[in-house]
Amino acid sequence: MPFYRAVGALPPKRHVQFRSPEGRLYREEEIGKEGFSSDFAILYHNNAPTDVVSIDTWELPDQESRPNNPLVPRLLYTHKLDQGGDAVLSRRLLAANSDLRVSYVVADRPSPLYRNVSGDELYFVESGQARVETVFGVLEVGALDFVVMPRAVIHRVVPVGEEPLRLLISEARGSVRTPRRYLSDQGQFLEHSPYNERDLRAPAEPFVVDEGGDVDVYVRHRHGGTRYTYANHPFDVVGWDGCLYPYAFDMAEFQPYTNRLHQPPTNFQAFEAPGFVVCAAVPHATEYHPDAVPVPGAHTNVDSDELLFWTEAAGGARSGHGINAGAITWHPGGFTHGPRAGELERAVAAYQPGVIEMRDMWAVMIDTFQPLEVGEAALACENGSYLSSWRGA
Repeated sequence: MPFYRAVGALPPKRHVQFRSPEGRLYREEEIGKEGFSSDFAILYHNNAPTDVVSIDTWELPDQESRPNNPLVPRLLYTHKLDQGGDAVLSRRLLAANSDLRVSYVVADRPSPLYRNVSGDELYFVESGQARVETVFGVLEVGALDFVVMPRAVIHRVVPVGEEPLRLLISEARGSVRTPRRYLSDQGQFLEHSPYNERDLRAPAEPFVVDEGGDVDVYVRHRHGGTRYTYANHPFDVVGWDGCLYPYAFDMAEFQPYTNRLHQPPTNFQAFEAPGFVVCAAVPHATEYHPDAVPVPGAHTNVDSDELLFWTEAAGGARSGHGINAGAITWHPGGFTHGPRAGELERAVAAYQPGVIEMRDMWAVMIDTFQPLEVGEAALACENGSYLSSWRGA
């Protein structure tokens, strides 16, 4: 969980009168989880955040998916989805189950105002830069940044610079959290955690937009999409405090522990959510046992589908299998996978026993605990020959 923050102007106590210099009462809004018995934040608006002028239906992007039947591994090339658009209306569905939707988008224009009221969202920036504008303030983000966006937070994603903004987006059913084993009973990051409070970037000052009325906000909810039109712009917050807010985390700051022999993917876990976890594979010291095999052996993850999103082309023993920047390797639960043809012998031959070297790898892994179905975007960018890479292993 993020730690407590206070930004902008605040009254001395919660739920008391708080007035502007002109004597006008600011409008308090509380955003809270689990029936206000968990993390929450209190925001102070210039205008009533409840002043909705009209409501109508928003037709969501294609959300159809089909079972992964027959049960096959997949290699996806997300860079084939480079059609442009924005981070909300143009995202394309790669995979989904009842806990999670994974989408991809190449954004070259600002998104509309948006909120997801059914669960948190986790943005991962593959490349490009953006201003993520929210009711809490602004986050400046770039390549390798994660952005945790709590549910119901109104925000928009504005690409900046000349490079397209490539985003992998995970829409959760519930809260995206720091793994509990990294935290004390009071919520402080423990000494063994691979990142800590100093690595998290949150909005540092209010962001007030002085625009006219009739402002549209696109809302994602469990039954579909709705568009609210507000009488005033929602970016009118003069101050806020609490432990619930959007924040960014640079994956390059992740510090996994290493060992003499192979460590499981849990060593790289960065986030957890209902029904899935997210891991950050970053450069790290190789195994240093004299007889270590420096690639994972064959394994069958019986409980999880594994999506591995590569932000750089796979190197070392994994090179030469078509795993380029932006590729996703998808290994469904129950499918035995591991070193492909020639990898084991090449890795052992190149290894110097007892010498600590760096394994250069940049990837995001999403492990789910229910089978993932295949979205339309996965079918549009799949390499159908991926299975053959195991032959002769």
